[in-house]
Amino acid sequence: MQRVKALIKVRHSFQTLRFLSHQRCFSAQPNYAPYNDFQDQVLVEGRAKSRAAILNRPFALNSLTTSMASRLKKLYESWEENPDIGFVIMKGNGRAFCSGVDAVALYHLLNEGKVEDCKRFFETLYKFVYLQGTYLKPHVAILDGITMGCGGGISLPGMFHLVTDKSVFAHPEAQLGFHPDSGASFYLSRLPGYLGECLALTGEKLNGVEMIACGLATHYCLNARLSWVEECLGNMMNDDPTVIESSLAQYGDLVYPDRSSILHRIETIDKCFCHDTIEEIIDSLENEAAGAYDDWCRTVLRKMKEASPLSLKVTLRSIREGRFQSLDQCLAREYRMSLAAISKQVSNDFSEVWSFLLHRKHFQNNSSCEFKSSCFNRVSGPG
Repeated sequence: MQRVKALIKVRHSFQTLRFLSHQRCFSAQPNYAPYNDFQDQVLVEGRAKSRAAILNRPFALNSLTTSMASRLKKLYESWEENPDIGFVIMKGNGRAFCSGVDAVALYHLLNEGKVEDCKRFFETLYKFVYLQGTYLKPHVAILDGITMGCGGGISLPGMFHLVTDKSVFAHPEAQLGFHPDSGASFYLSRLPGYLGECLALTGEKLNGVEMIACGLATHYCLNARLSWVEECLGNMMNDDPTVIESSLAQYGDLVYPDRSSILHRIETIDKCFCHDTIEEIIDSLENEAAGAYDDWCRTVLRKMKEASPLSLKVTLRSIREGRFQSLDQCLAREYRMSLAAISKQVSNDFSEVWSFLLHRKHFQNNSSCEFKSSCFNRVSGPG
């Protein structure tokens, strides 16, 4: 009860922030919008003591749209106040949890001059991330498969994050003319050493074991056991976080990063990414690559040199500022940054990158899912 009162007090204090200022309307019954096809993009499963939200755009690797973010927000608000619901689960349908923002849709909206629709998307998304970060009930995010960009923002602020041997995590926004958003400057800046800067600037991937090791995930289990975990959660009648935690842990495995893991390069990462400017970071990586003949350093250098210089500089500053800010402060700042990025007043990098990607003949013949996978592999490299 003390935690509930404290969170409610904190939420009221944020009413002074125009971006996050909104009325929280609760009811015991879900406040659904009139039914339409968009509701199929977020499915709901009713359990004994819980509800599960299932991202359901497998053809696009569950990339997030405005309607999906809006539906998630409405569902979570209604579930939070429903006394029959003890905890909430989120997962993705198919081989991805969430591959991030539907950047293709945003690109087309910008080309059509619908900037206000883009603003509405970011406002809806960030309000849901804020809701997730202050949620009053236990939350279990099952990050099985690709989790990229805002896929982290809609899941990591919650209480429990379950990863598997199929999990892949990355923030490739700087390579795509944007910046890591949806609260990324909050949770990336709190990773060990300067790992957050490295992930944000290079788009390097982490697997499930590495996510556990660096603190991005709370639990790990093999994908083959995931159905057992979900069955256990579905049958639970207790919403005590300690009971949920032990239920997740009983299917876990004791795992360690392998020798090729980026986490074994933490000293090099700290040495190179501790600097104050992008130019100094690149110089440090070049010196390291030349002195140690390190292929990893050369790969990272290539990625950074192919990225938008402005996106790199904005991203570095965002992570550094996020280290000393609360989640709501990070979200408010990232919202302003995102609007500046899509307004084309400062730079046209986002639109130029996606125009290039969309007009490449290789991508024009691919399905949405294959297109997303191609972009993911392009910015993240082999892994």
